[in-house]
Amino acid sequence: MSILSIPFVDELAALRRDIHAHPELAFGEFRTADLVARELERYGLEVDRGLAGTGVVGILRKGSSSRGIGLRADMDALPLHEKNDFPHRSRNPGQMHACGHDGHTAILLGAARYMAAQRDELTIDGCVYFIFQPAEESEGGAAVMISDGLFDRFPMACVFGLHNWPGLPVGQMAVMPGPVMAGTCAFEIAVRGHGCHAAMPQQGVDTLVTASQLVLALQTVVARNVHPCESAVVSVTQIHAGEAWNIIPDDAILRGTIRSFKAEVQELVERAIERLCSGIASAFGAQISVRFDHRYPPTVNSPAESELCRRVATRLLGTENVRTSELPSMGAEDFAYMLGEKPGCYVWLGNGPGTGGCTLHNPHYDFNDEILPLGVSYWVRLAESVLGDAPADAAE
Repeated sequence: MSILSIPFVDELAALRRDIHAHPELAFGEFRTADLVARELERYGLEVDRGLAGTGVVGILRKGSSSRGIGLRADMDALPLHEKNDFPHRSRNPGQMHACGHDGHTAILLGAARYMAAQRDELTIDGCVYFIFQPAEESEGGAAVMISDGLFDRFPMACVFGLHNWPGLPVGQMAVMPGPVMAGTCAFEIAVRGHGCHAAMPQQGVDTLVTASQLVLALQTVVARNVHPCESAVVSVTQIHAGEAWNIIPDDAILRGTIRSFKAEVQELVERAIERLCSGIASAFGAQISVRFDHRYPPTVNSPAESELCRRVATRLLGTENVRTSELPSMGAEDFAYMLGEKPGCYVWLGNGPGTGGCTLHNPHYDFNDEILPLGVSYWVRLAESVLGDAPADAAE
């Protein structure tokens, strides 16, 4: 097996850059969805629209089997002002494809185009569902697509995802069984003291001193409660309080994030935060309440599908270019919802050095068009391995 020759790779790169220049935020990917649907129809594929509002599913059928495989790409951008100056920089102020979803969409479109053009030569028997998902960035578009009937309307045995990975060299892929991305939970802590003149602190309960102690104490939650061989992160990311330089305010709000890979670790962290809030409130004479907002669960690859993807990647890129022991990321990914319903695997495709700010969620990021043929080849070979007679366990 080798990298496919993609005769339309320049067109694919141009399409990717067009998407990059016109980013759209969660559930507002109307232009992107129109472009995706138009392309799929041009390839001669069945197209379904409307799941999660802007979701698009392309369907390729061949043979008589009812087996199905899902290949997923995310379409939304981030609320970020782009600082690049190349011609395809964002034309929508405050919106940017800083995570490579433009590239993921282009790769999946490339795979759909290739498979549609080579349908007669494809060694598959069944259905390939090309899933273009909205709202991955914090809004859980995957869960909405599922709720809207994704897996009921498009029966598939397994589902797969792919993400570009800055820092991983071009031509390499990371395929790991088990947890690959963390679950995420937001928290908000409300601190109420007693406001007073800043020059007369004895007359009040200092909300900011209380909040500051709480910020420091929260850093002990993982260090002194979580087993050293487990993983978790607690980060305070916002403090809001006060309006004047000479007034100690009544109230303060702290917000932040918790990341973990296991439900029991998440539960332990939450109870530890509640204890700290109660204790510090008592120590300083304040009132403190905490609210947890559970968002994405951990992204956990199933063992059999991870092994299948490893074999496909190995045959495509070579054993030395497939990493199987990378540390999982504390970043979160709503593909977790799909893996909660179906077996599958989420892999990282090397995007090259993250130099010059070319890292995820950075205003200088850009997807590397050099990896488009690699991603397309991976999707095509994976579909053949799941649905056809191109076994992934052939000689590596």
